[in-house]
Amino acid sequence: MIENFFQKILMLKTIHREGWKENLQINYPESVADHSYSVSVMSMIFADLEGLNTEKIIKMALLHDLAESIIGDITPGSMKNDDKITKENHAMKKILMNLPSEIRKSYFKIWDEYQNNSSKESSLLHDIDKLEMAFQAKFYQESGISKEKLVTFYDTAKMGIKNKNLRDILSNIIE
Repeated sequence: MIENFFQKILMLKTIHREGWKENLQINYPESVADHSYSVSVMSMIFADLEGLNTEKIIKMALLHDLAESIIGDITPGSMKNDDKITKENHAMKKILMNLPSEIRKSYFKIWDEYQNNSSKESSLLHDIDKLEMAFQAKFYQESGISKEKLVTFYDTAKMGIKNKNLRDILSNIIE
């Protein structure tokens, strides 16, 4: 059974981030696994800097997009948020069923905390998720994509990031 869990993780390597494909017509944009790795490393650093529970936020970061191994990368506005949450929760329960019960419950609790944005770690992770998107946009900009095509990604990050330290970093990225 645990093999099925690991297969779902591997699937994330093959799922491309749809926003980049749709808005920039990039054939091979970053994968969900690429994104999750960057978010996880950023989470480790920022949790340590903010004095938060680093182990918890890393687990949360590693789990935050795992449901996409079943449902794919759903872009904002492509479905009602309640429907998206229902699909993600169903997929996550299905994926976690492949793990021993003693860790399944704790992982779902961390996942649920992220979904509900109910802790300092989850709030920071939501901000990091948007900051990582801005870093990726900057990467694409430096690779030759015009800043005008990336404005929507930068604006989404500007509107979504609440943490002052991350907002300052974002300002440096989009100067």
